[in-house]
Formats: sequence, C-alpha cells, structure tokens
Amino acid sequence: MQQSVPETIDRLIDREQERFRRTHPRSFEDWRKGQAHFLYGGPSHWMRRWAGGFPVYAAEAKGAHIRDVDGNAYVDFALGDTGGMCGHAPEAVTEAAVRQLRRGTTMMLPTEDSLWVGQELSRRFGLPYWTLTTSATDANRGAIRIARMITGRPKVLVFSGCYHGGVEEAHVEIRDGKVGLRNMIHPNGVNHAAVSKVVEFNDVEALERALSDEDVACVLTEPLMTNFGMIPVADGFHAALREITRRTGTLLIIDETHTISSGPGGYTALHGLEPDMLVAGKAIAGGIPAGIFGTSQEVAERLWKIVPKVDPRVRQSAHLGIGGTLAGNALTVATMRAVLEHVLTPANFETMIANASLLAEDARHVIETHQLPWHVMQTGARAEIMFTPRPPKNGAEVIASRRGDLETLLHAFYMNEGILVTPFHTMFLMCPATSAEDVDRHTQVFSRFVDLVRDAGVV
Repeated sequence: MQQSVPETIDRLIDREQERFRRTHPRSFEDWRKGQAHFLYGGPSHWMRRWAGGFPVYAAEAKGAHIRDVDGNAYVDFALGDTGGMCGHAPEAVTEAAVRQLRRGTTMMLPTEDSLWVGQELSRRFGLPYWTLTTSATDANRGAIRIARMITGRPKVLVFSGCYHGGVEEAHVEIRDGKVGLRNMIHPNGVNHAAVSKVVEFNDVEALERALSDEDVACVLTEPLMTNFGMIPVADGFHAALREITRRTGTLLIIDETHTISSGPGGYTALHGLEPDMLVAGKAIAGGIPAGIFGTSQEVAERLWKIVPKVDPRVRQSAHLGIGGTLAGNALTVATMRAVLEHVLTPANFETMIANASLLAEDARHVIETHQLPWHVMQTGARAEIMFTPRPPKNGAEVIASRRGDLETLLHAFYMNEGILVTPFHTMFLMCPATSAEDVDRHTQVFSRFVDLVRDAGVV
C-alpha cells in the first residue's frame, strides 16, 4: 500500500532520528541520566525540543561553531536563539567577563562601566532613560507595569502569534476566530480577558477597534514578527500603529529582542520608529543573561510624578514592583559594554547582514531551481526558510499553512549533517564570526535535503 505524504514524512523523521542516535551515543546517555535529576531532562525544559529526539550535549563552542561530547562539529545558525548573536566566546566579551569576575560580580552597586553603557544605549536606540534587568522577559514586565502605572489602564494588546518571554499578558493568540492561550500553554489562573487584548498583525482596522475603548495601557510588539515565522510589516502599518496609539493615549512598547539583528540600533533605529519604550535582551551582553528597557522623556516624567527620581529619606525601592538583586550587576554591565563597544559594531553588522543575504539568495536559488512552493525571508542578519509560497500576513496565515512535520524533518536532517538552527522555527542568525564558507556549507546541506524530500515524493 502506498504511504500518504504525512506517513512518508514520519518515516523519514524516524530514519533521521535513528541516525542521530547512532552518531550521538554519549549525548543520548547523558540525556538518559538527566531524566533522573531534571524535571524535563535538562537544566531548561526548552532543551528537550530538539528534533533529534534528544539534545546535543555541548563540549565547547567558539565563534560560529559548536563541538559536542561525541566529537561532532556543527555550524551554528541558532546561536542560542539570539542569545549567542555575538558568537561564542568572543574575545572582547571573554576578557571583560574575566576581568570583572576578579573584581566582583554582584554587589548591588553601580560601576563606572554603567555610565558608558547608559550613554551608548541612548545614542543607539534614541531613548534617554534606561533600566537593566536580568532578561527581556523582566524588561517587558517592567515596561508593562510602568505603562499601567502612568495610564491607570489594565490591559495589554499583543499580536496573535507573538512571543515576549514569560509575560502572561502575551500568552494569547487567535485560533479559529477565538482568543485562547498560545502554543499549548497551560492555563495559569490568569483571567486573560481582563488583562489582554489580541489582534492579528498588520490589521489596522482591528487595532483601531481594540484601542477605541481606551482601556489598553500599552501595545507590546516586535517591529517585525519573528516567533511565528518571520511576518513582514505591511506598508503603512507602523505609521498607523503609532498614530492610533498616540490618539488613544496608549503607550507603544517595541520589543527588539530578536530584531536587534537588524543593525546597531535594531529595527527601530533603522526605520526611524518612535516607541514610548523599547525592550531588548539576549544578545545585549554577549550571552550573559541580561535585558534592558528604555523610556521616552515623556514616560519618564509621568513616572517620576508617581515615584520621585530622588528621595534620600526613602530606603525601600519596591515602589515600581520590579527589580532584583542581580539586575545591572557588575559582570553584566562589563560584558554589555564589551558587546556594544567591540562586537555589535557597524562593521560587524555589515558582515553579518552580507552573510544573511548570501544564505537567503542561495536558498532561494535552490527553491527556484526545483520549483518548490517555499519562500525565504530576510531582515538584517536573520533569514528564514518557510514552507509556503509567499510570506504570511499574520499569525492566522501561519497557523493555516505551517508544515510542522516537514520542519521537524528538516531540523533532524540538519543536525545529522552538522547544521544547527533554533528548534522552534527554521530561522538562521549570523554572528560576526560566521563566514561565507559556513553559508556555503548550509547551501550544500539544504540542497541535499531538497533531494531527499523530492525523491521521497513529499514535495
């Protein structure tokens, strides 16, 4: 009996996962041992999501390459899902970290490096005032809390298919015309109808309706959606978003955690956007956990009316309801300075973007040569292969067209062929150490994958 396409893909996935197990015996044994001590097998439950059936156990990483405990080598286009965008163990960051480790890591006191960092953040991103956190999730939570404080409004609007870390307000999506929790997230006792609104990306009319009640404190958005596949911005959408938020008294928070790969000042600086607050994380400290959020002059002044900037008689700092003893620690600040001063420079971005363009062009050539109904998106130093003939307009189109089984097969095949991409989507990120040879390696592997699926009759 002839197999259906889904059955054929499942068979190919089984074959690739068995090949992965044979060539990764030590990683498999480590994974087996990890089941005894970690709730979901590894230090983070996300680490179980690799398409090989279990994760690679890393032995060392340098630049754009990783070597695992079995001796297998990889070109790394995942780069820690952006956390490693500076490359692994960049010399400037490593030296800054070691130097600061000898001087002290966490003292809950500022260092003079922070003066340089604050000035540079303002210069790059165009907002005058900044706060450091331990993650972009914390930065988003802080920005949301401030938005609620100064507007007196309860709700946060996000776009369906978004991802903003562990922010409860953003754990929603539209599926089959209804609002529910996104990505199979389990309910957590939060009344999302009271704290969240969600509309489709690029839908100006839905945005207008949602903000017209004037109960939304802020819109939290990536400038270009990346988590649900890369969804491009429709012409005029950013201008409409800014006009409607200003008219309705709604603050605009732009989350650049992924799109910082667009250039030294992220997508915001590249396209002249004017957010009230801006968030970034992951890459900003070269792999050391960190997040940042900045505010406009107007937002800062409104906040200072509620919580004064200076009050030496008040010793407790809990008025904002955010913070943490590790936020802005000396180690993070030292590595952040090294990243901004020496790694995420205009010259390095030029190289990174050129390699992303090369990867996208090569992948498009393979797709066009074989007349496949797929497309490739690119923004800055980031590119993505998606199994649809054209870019989606919103999350609903992604849900309707996503080929999850084909993505799994591609990821498993990549791992067996020495290519790593983030397991949640087929997105490629360049670091300063990524080379044209690394890109060529991907092109060869992608061509072999296309031959595999064509020979099997699944495309």
